[in-house]
Amino acid sequence: MRLLKYSLFFLLSLLVSCSNSSIIEIGLEGVNQNIKKEFAPDKRVIIYDIKIDSYDDNILLTGETNSKAAYEKLLDSLKSFEINFISKVRVLPDTVIGNNMYAVARNSVINIRSEPKHSAELGTQGLLGMSLKVLDKKGDFYRIQTPDNYISWVDKGGITKMNKGEFDAWNSTEKVIFNKNFGYVYKDKNEDSEIISDITLGGKLKFIKESNEYFEVAYPDNRTGFIKKNEAVLYHSWLQNLIPSQENIELIAKKMSGFPYLWGGTSAKGMDCSGFTKMVYLMNGFIIPRDASQQIHAGKIIDKNLNFSDLQKGDLLFFGKKATPDKKQRVTHVAIWLGNDKKEFIHASGNVHISSVNEKQPHYDEFNKNRYLGSRRYLGFKDKMIIDLKKK
Repeated sequence: MRLLKYSLFFLLSLLVSCSNSSIIEIGLEGVNQNIKKEFAPDKRVIIYDIKIDSYDDNILLTGETNSKAAYEKLLDSLKSFEINFISKVRVLPDTVIGNNMYAVARNSVINIRSEPKHSAELGTQGLLGMSLKVLDKKGDFYRIQTPDNYISWVDKGGITKMNKGEFDAWNSTEKVIFNKNFGYVYKDKNEDSEIISDITLGGKLKFIKESNEYFEVAYPDNRTGFIKKNEAVLYHSWLQNLIPSQENIELIAKKMSGFPYLWGGTSAKGMDCSGFTKMVYLMNGFIIPRDASQQIHAGKIIDKNLNFSDLQKGDLLFFGKKATPDKKQRVTHVAIWLGNDKKEFIHASGNVHISSVNEKQPHYDEFNKNRYLGSRRYLGFKDKMIIDLKKK
């Protein structure tokens, strides 16, 4: 990478000595792409969409980024070669957002899409009470960043926007976390009363007070209601008493058996393969990367021989297209290893269910066994891509 960077700068220095602006533009684009590879290799978590054109004997920069470091690197490169330029680059978040640069999910599940429209592909989901960064606005949609750094668009009805003071206050207050698959928040301390909203596994609301059977809670938009105490727990108590383990991974995973498959889903209302593994680890106190192709780069590499002999319960198994001389491997599926004599794993495919790599078992999954790419271990391994909520 460093050799490539210096080569591009050397090339650019030669091109700048020429008077042909189109040649200079080509050289600058090489530098621009090098910066993008260094600072924003994954567009799902970092925005770097900057274009370089010529305009009236000047270089014109347009586009947007949320990486101030990458943008400053580009500007320093231009200045070092004494190139005249005009920048119209938006560094997000900017004045379009104003002071409300944060948000909290206000519905049981919010649908976060690849583009700012309801018909766009579902990229991921957020749970009630989830803290978000707001980067941009287009129409009735906001471009937000989730705690796992995933960037996409949500409609205004799904979030409550906040300034930093309000956001810090929300994050610092005691919460109640819902630990059943599905339930409701009631208007009064009575399950026959009006329903404020539904709530799903992992949803969080602000704690107000408690009675014998109910927690009184508040939403980020200041609605209030009541949750049954046998369906929820104080968040800090839950986190303090949580002991991530192989057994708890299996327990949480099996609790989701039968949940329907939903592309982009990460909730009890529907989940894709990586949304499933993400939810299982979330309920064990970890925020892990969103997609399978990201999850394979976290944790400790195990089972290099691809024979399932080194695996432990809770390890993530990855599947997809194996590398060829012409193409890199492509990760398209992920599962959680359960082990035991049946060599079982649990995954979301059609729905959440258990399969096996043992051909003698009735639930033998020959298809996935033949496209097995390797495994990663998250438990007991420190990694910057794995956020331990106890240490956050």
